[in-house]
Amino acid sequence: MNEEFEAILTGSDGLIDGIVTSVNQEVGEGFIFRSIDGTLEIIIARNERGHWERVAGSEPYFSGWVDELAEQIANNK
Repeated sequence: MNEEFEAILTGSDGLIDGIVTSVNQEVGEGFIFRSIDGTLEIIIARNERGHWERVAGSEPYFSGWVDELAEQIANNK
């Protein structure tokens, strides 16, 4: 997988362009999405059951972003 790739999340006012970067977490690999305009940051990682979950980031956020981001990560592997 690429160390870094462009991604788009769906916001309430439109699309949010950003960059996803692979990061190492204590429990495994995670990914951080940072919007180009600097207004959004979300970090996701797999939990102990293997499901993606948000582990940190800016507020507020949409829970659907985790699924959107996980799908884009899978497509870039």
